[in-house]
Amino acid sequence: MEQSLNPPVRLETLDRALDAPSLLRLWHLSSLDAPTVAAVWSLGFAKAAGVRLPEWGPVLLILVTWCVYISDRLLDARSAQSARQIHRLRQRHHFHWRHRRVFFPLALVAACMSAWIVISFMPSEARERNALLAMACVAYLSSVHTRTKFRALLPKELLVGVIFTAGCVLPTIGRTENIFAAFLVVMVFFAALAWLNCHAIERWEAVGESCSDPQILPAAGLLAMAGFLGAIILFAAHSSEAALLGTGAASAVLLVLLDGIRGRLTPLALRTAADLVLLTPLVLLLR
Repeated sequence: MEQSLNPPVRLETLDRALDAPSLLRLWHLSSLDAPTVAAVWSLGFAKAAGVRLPEWGPVLLILVTWCVYISDRLLDARSAQSARQIHRLRQRHHFHWRHRRVFFPLALVAACMSAWIVISFMPSEARERNALLAMACVAYLSSVHTRTKFRALLPKELLVGVIFTAGCVLPTIGRTENIFAAFLVVMVFFAALAWLNCHAIERWEAVGESCSDPQILPAAGLLAMAGFLGAIILFAAHSSEAALLGTGAASAVLLVLLDGIRGRLTPLALRTAADLVLLTPLVLLLR
């Protein structure tokens, strides 16, 4: 018999904590946050390198990312149910499981549309590069949702950061031969920022408001300072890369601020805001 996947609600916490607006809650609960971040940073990398991506490029990235995140959360929910460890699930998992008859077909549709775009529009040489990324995603999902020991080689948060960054930069790298060291600096910085985002979320969801453990300030502060310093150094010769690096450093600062006020936010609002603050490159894209 299946266990209930309705999340427990602590009324005393909700009474005094600020929640996210309904549209932002739905953005996160529907797994649309990660695809949005991926598309924004992919376009940011392209603009920094002076590359114009085809219209189908961001669409493909959004579809693939959405499919992966839906699958990951449904598998998490199924695994927790089988192991009778419902307590380890978060609201996003409960939401996906309650609406699995909607999300599972949506994931299949997203996968089919992605395959159609790849076959119809993607050049053959690009397919080879993206095949490696696809295998990395499959390996990640297999390691997390099976009993294999592969995931012990690298922390989950670091694996997510590296794979996520690869998905964002591959469309740009495949369309230019002029990849400067400045671009590689921004790429490494974003991988670290993606790791910091995952690391902060893991800590916030694991320790709760009452934990007195050290905050994420040391890592986030160092990353922010490195980003701003790098942006200053690169600005004279590589202004586009410097601008993108600066927006990433601003995201690190915003994560620090979120960590400082986490006790005033509901868990859902905090988790939603953690991805929302990664959209800082929009200020460059909307100019």
